[in-house]
Amino acid sequence: MSKAQMMKKQQMTASAVKSGKMEMCYGVAHAGKNDCKAGPGTTCAGTSKVNYQGNAFKLVKAGTCTKIKTPKGHGSLTPIA
Repeated sequence: MSKAQMMKKQQMTASAVKSGKMEMCYGVAHAGKNDCKAGPGTTCAGTSKVNYQGNAFKLVKAGTCTKIKTPKGHGSLTPIA
């Protein structure tokens, strides 16, 4: 992914969250399926290394994150250590 594409994805993520319709849900993404710029070791979409990585997020419908259950617990609105 080019730098321009990465920046566009990051802007799209920020816009989706700012709209209030979506929220960043940490610890629910499968390996390689996270959304953009999740945390250390990830630069953009698809860079998470393991399933349910605590610092990797997926955009989900607002109000649903903490209801999502994974083998490691529930989704979190903040990064999971």
